[in-house]
Amino acid sequence: MTSLATHARPFIRYLEAWLSDLRPLKLSKSIAEPERVAVMGVDLIQGFCTVGPLASPRVQSIVKPIVKLFRDAYDFGVRHFVLAQDAHAPDAVEFAQYPPHCVRGTPESQTVPELLRLPFAESFVVIEKNSLSSAIHTSLDAWLEAHPQVNTFIVVGDCTDLCTYQLAMHLRLRANAMQLAGVRVIVPENCVQTYDTPVKVAAKLGIPAHDGDLLHAVFLYNMWTNGVEVVKRLTR
Repeated sequence: MTSLATHARPFIRYLEAWLSDLRPLKLSKSIAEPERVAVMGVDLIQGFCTVGPLASPRVQSIVKPIVKLFRDAYDFGVRHFVLAQDAHAPDAVEFAQYPPHCVRGTPESQTVPELLRLPFAESFVVIEKNSLSSAIHTSLDAWLEAHPQVNTFIVVGDCTDLCTYQLAMHLRLRANAMQLAGVRVIVPENCVQTYDTPVKVAAKLGIPAHDGDLLHAVFLYNMWTNGVEVVKRLTR
């Protein structure tokens, strides 16, 4: 029987080429009508960047480009900024899969200060979530229903293969299911990231391994094959 590593080698090369071939997209091509655009941030909170057991330098590295994107989008006239954020119950069922993190009311659950320093931060809409999904048992769909004119969603945040994937796919699949023609879901690769747990580290700690580079690429590719526009970055 052919090993997975051998069988997947051509696909891995294909995936690397696909990722390296991503091109930037000008904001003018995605923000023709600013009132119809929303920037959707996922888990841009301290518990995934600087504080707590799930904080990751890889995730912290996307904060700067995300802040720039927020500024640029605002300058283009965008006024819808929605932040889906972990605000877990102290006894969250999810803690069976992940260490306790981002409990509601703790510093870990707070928006990263770099975003809060933006002069328009008071306009952010925060949607609290208690799972990887931004839509299940949250106010996201109510917000979408209250803003039917919004048909372009720029999704940024972490983790690429977890909460970011869930949000981007929810927006894409919701539009498909509801026959909402013209809806765009855009994911700039430089504004999403995931964590990395090497196999040796995982074995030592007794936790699942997680290849950040591979899963980042695979889940971006999966989004793209399902109609999400994956671009290298959004530029002025």
